Amino acid sequence: MNDSLLLPLAIATPLVCALILLGGKNYWGRAVRAIAFVGFVVPAVVSLWCWYSYAPSTPGGYAFIGRWATGLEGLGITLHLGLNGIALPLFVLAGVVGLAAGLFAIQARAERAYQYLLLLLFMQSGLMGVFASIDVFFFYFFHEMALIPTFIMVGIWGGRDRQYAAMKMTVYLTVGAMLSLAGLIYLYVQSDASSFSLIDLRNELAETPLSASVQKYAFGFLLLGFGILVSLWPFHTWAPLGYGAAPSSAAMLHAGVLKKFGLYGLVQIALPLLPAGPAQWSSILTWLALGNIVVVGLITMTQRDVKQLIGYSSVMHMGYAFLAIATASTLGAGAAVLLMVAHGLTVALLFMLATSLYHRTGTFDMHEMGGLVKKAPVLAAFFVTAMLASIAVPGPGLANFWAEFTVFVAIWQWQPWVLFPTALGVIISAIYGLRAVGRIFFGQPTDAFEKKLAEPVIDLRWAERIPALILFAVLIAIGFWPRSITEGINAALTGGKSPTSEVARSE
Repeated sequence: MNDSLLLPLAIATPLVCALILLGGKNYWGRAVRAIAFVGFVVPAVVSLWCWYSYAPSTPGGYAFIGRWATGLEGLGITLHLGLNGIALPLFVLAGVVGLAAGLFAIQARAERAYQYLLLLLFMQSGLMGVFASIDVFFFYFFHEMALIPTFIMVGIWGGRDRQYAAMKMTVYLTVGAMLSLAGLIYLYVQSDASSFSLIDLRNELAETPLSASVQKYAFGFLLLGFGILVSLWPFHTWAPLGYGAAPSSAAMLHAGVLKKFGLYGLVQIALPLLPAGPAQWSSILTWLALGNIVVVGLITMTQRDVKQLIGYSSVMHMGYAFLAIATASTLGAGAAVLLMVAHGLTVALLFMLATSLYHRTGTFDMHEMGGLVKKAPVLAAFFVTAMLASIAVPGPGLANFWAEFTVFVAIWQWQPWVLFPTALGVIISAIYGLRAVGRIFFGQPTDAFEKKLAEPVIDLRWAERIPALILFAVLIAIGFWPRSITEGINAALTGGKSPTSEVARSE
């Protein structure tokens, strides 16, 4: 197959499968799950093939490039697809998490399953498009395509407080999307570029850089808009509420992949096109990011609900990524991308396992659980390992440790004093993570909890183990071989000038 058709295939397959389900809801019957399976498998296979075949030394940094007319060329808009070293790891993340979330949804047999799977497929198509888009217009368009199904799934299939959670997510994320769109349009207008292509924008601004004041305002718009979408403190309150109410597969896709949209936009668009912008906002961004780590971290310690704990923990860890971006260094930007991927895999796995816990115990309250390691050892092994990875415990194959360690190195080289409040996050995450593991699996179960279980607790079924193994395998692969993505990241960040990367050296 022509390499330029790989990315359209990954985007179009889930969309076509969704349209088939939409048009044939009365006819497909049992075939619904088979059609959905194809829609989730193809993007994952394409993304893994791209990861395997991508060469960091690719001329121009982009591979698998294709460009198609849209009828909007007069406005500078074309469907321009391709992957560079920054986009590739996120594209793989979207494919892998999408497959795991899709398999988990297929076996869950939710009410109105064809509608639920249809929306997940639309979301999956949008996610693949976000990270495959070179054209900034389609980068934003695919984000909105992936975002809208989230609101619907939370409102219809969500749990407690789902209507309020869906409304709050809608308000916050709509505001964030509008602000980021304003920043992108402002950047395009000020650049005098002839198209929305990121390559064309970079070439234009390399010849005629924007003034410092224009860069300041453009970066500020993008930081605020993207920051809201990523749950930057204090604009974070929609995230734990939304993830707590969201159905599992939607939470996996949004927390694991879609929330990385804003961070990816800052690294792929804002930092290279607006190099003077970060310095003018770094102080503010530093204090807000520390709010994520310290303030949200302390709130995480107070949670009894395991799903809320994972949601707040996700918000907390975004602080490390924002601090890495605040350094405005190659090392920091690379660390942010590595952290996005590692965090996306672990948080998706934890949300899935939290739901598996609920199916066995009938509760998300950790204080009502205990002693489950004897009843479900495989579930315990997955959950404990995922939690240890999430809190960045040093260990073989745990990619989160490499990511956070590189963030700390970047901070030390930039502003050493910031490292000390940042290090509080390590202590905080160790407390809530180890306490959660202890209470759920190794604590003494109460008599009330034992009586509450209507039937003996069964361990993870293979239908649940397979998506967990998919996520875990990719996490371990990156943990043992981080250079498989860091070489491409550094080639993109340095313009291919140096084959030896700062991130790679930190490994």
